Amino acid sequence: MKFSWLDVTIPFFNTAPTMVPVSVNWFPNRRCNYECHFCFHTNTNEFILPLEDAKRGLRMLADAGMKKLNISGGEPFLNPRYIGEVFKFCKEELHIESCSVVNNGSKVTEKWLDTYGQYLDVMAISCDSFDVDTNVKQGRAEHGTSTTHIDTVFKLVQWAKDRGIKVKINSVVTINNWEEDMNEQIEQLAPFRWKVFQVLLLDSENTGAETGSLRDARKLVITDEQFQAFLDRHATQKCLVPESNEAMRDSYLNLDERMRFLNCQDGGKIPGRSLLEVGVQNALQDSGFDENMFKERGGIFDWKREAPEAESLEW
Repeated sequence: MKFSWLDVTIPFFNTAPTMVPVSVNWFPNRRCNYECHFCFHTNTNEFILPLEDAKRGLRMLADAGMKKLNISGGEPFLNPRYIGEVFKFCKEELHIESCSVVNNGSKVTEKWLDTYGQYLDVMAISCDSFDVDTNVKQGRAEHGTSTTHIDTVFKLVQWAKDRGIKVKINSVVTINNWEEDMNEQIEQLAPFRWKVFQVLLLDSENTGAETGSLRDARKLVITDEQFQAFLDRHATQKCLVPESNEAMRDSYLNLDERMRFLNCQDGGKIPGRSLLEVGVQNALQDSGFDENMFKERGGIFDWKREAPEAESLEW
């Protein structure tokens, strides 16, 4: 900063603008019982934060403005009590607006839903196809071979709806399913959101052994035109929310198992500094987050479960 009457330059410290982590996508553990060939958050370690450390980090995020927490994986329900206690803490102590979880459906039980479902706003279930062979071909199956996934999805959708939990379906479009017509089944499931992703490549996760990846999704890639053809085929579905590679890559605040934001700007997933060690604002500077794309892709939506109707009183 220069004043016209005095040639003095005054440096400003801490000039980075304050970021508000409105919606955070946390991967508390990488373990999974499915073997999806396109997975971009693979089982490279089995670390999970002690619950009290996790709560400390979540409180820091809430203090910084977090309104929605989504837990993904890995398969979150391999640690059912852990995530249940996280959701309970977020609702009862942090008063977070929305808690959601992305899962494959195979490990959810009615007992868990009866215990912790009251703290969950959105149940997001991954389902790429309603053809058994296609799911197995994708690896969207327990141990890569199970044929029960589709039945599990329908069962879990009903369980969630019976408890007032909103249902979302997540589908990844690849070379295996881009020509499929899923209209009938989506209408039967009637999710409030159907998130449709174009398969995404990230180095060190799903681009082959030469980048240190456990998965290789390069043969599953589709063109933008093929992705658009899938979207056009399902254009009558009002719940459809598409996400191309461009929309997806930098528009999420992804937090890894050590509470480090993951930067995907250069085609990989580079962990920054842990917010537990440097604080939320310093950690956010490492994230590569594109707030404009977050808003453009519809990152803010009606993410709270329906309030139960009050019973009428008879006098």
